[in-house]
Amino acid sequence: MIDLAKIQYRVVVMDESKNQYNIKEYIENLGWEENDGELSVRTSFVAKNDKTSKGYLSKIIKPGCLVGVFATDGASQDEEVARGYVETWNPVEKSGGHTLKCTCYDELYKLQKSQDNRYFPSGTGTKSAIEGILDDWEIPQGSYQGPNASHGKTVENNKYLSDIIINLLDDAAKKGEEQCFVQARKGKTSVIPRGSNKTVYVFRTDNTQMFSQSISTADMITRVKVVGKADDDGRTSVEATVNGETKYGIRQRIYTRGKDESLADAKSAAQEILDDEGKIKKEIKAQSPDVPFVRKGDLVYVMSELAQSYYYVKGIQHTADTYSMTMDLELAEPKKEKASSEKKKDYNVGDIVNFHGGTHYVSSYPGSKGYNARAGKAKITIKNGSGKAHPWHLIHTDSGSNVYGWVDDGTFD
Repeated sequence: MIDLAKIQYRVVVMDESKNQYNIKEYIENLGWEENDGELSVRTSFVAKNDKTSKGYLSKIIKPGCLVGVFATDGASQDEEVARGYVETWNPVEKSGGHTLKCTCYDELYKLQKSQDNRYFPSGTGTKSAIEGILDDWEIPQGSYQGPNASHGKTVENNKYLSDIIINLLDDAAKKGEEQCFVQARKGKTSVIPRGSNKTVYVFRTDNTQMFSQSISTADMITRVKVVGKADDDGRTSVEATVNGETKYGIRQRIYTRGKDESLADAKSAAQEILDDEGKIKKEIKAQSPDVPFVRKGDLVYVMSELAQSYYYVKGIQHTADTYSMTMDLELAEPKKEKASSEKKKDYNVGDIVNFHGGTHYVSSYPGSKGYNARAGKAKITIKNGSGKAHPWHLIHTDSGSNVYGWVDDGTFD
């Protein structure tokens, strides 16, 4: 647990000669954010452009300079939480004083601003494709803990490289791999699974300023009709109908098959429209005092009257001046258990097992309250035998899982 009242920030800039300066006393409006659908961290601040022993601050901070944001909880944590190179440099002179406005982005920004044509032959692995892009753009690489699915032939023309990478990871997830994302930390780029943070912060009613949920079907597409080219009279024939979530009503989109496009390819394109626009729109937001160590992709736990569950951070905005942050969240759904026809193994107290993730309960009796728990290694501490609703008591053995309670048969192996 951290004491939010003891959170402190500092901002360090590295000049052209590699000299480092702590400029926090000159800074205001400091904030950094990681947004859904983007790879790079965006950092911004306004500095008093005062004269220092090294000259005016605008003579030290120049376009291309590296700026790092650090945070400490006054106890065990003191670490870099964001960094970026100055992309926007805007000194402003007024009668009341001089200011310097700066916006910075990390190493991944070049992928968000660069288009390319990429061809991946059938069978290309996710890892090879992503690392090839990072190598070509000379981006320092950290660890790769992501998927390595085999992709079909893929042609990406005039696409932003960040979108190509996101599409590769999404396609791997559709093939059953774990959902992962790309993130820069301390100058190196890694591919990591969602929810891989070792410390999971809990946000309760007493330390969360706002928690809201919004669900909308207003803009859903639930059916795509594939039609052929119009005849001489302007009439078109329906060649296929691809349905989505029609239980919410028919909201139809027309897809016209190209002259040289096969019906199978047209139906595939129609399905892609449903995949992109045929989903219920869910928006979940939480505002709280700033925990500067929380990043996009982290797993957090929310305890409120509206919700009590684990969530992934889809996007996050930190505001240092007000010591606050806003998180865009996505419910962390329990992993589906795979059916098995194998003979049950006889487990006993003391056995170390692999918990699949799901629900752990406060007692073994029916109707007892349950909470979501992450998958991982755990130890059997109590065996209640048959007849109980939740007959096994597990305690996690490492930080990968947080299971500490009663679980059902079949939830571990």
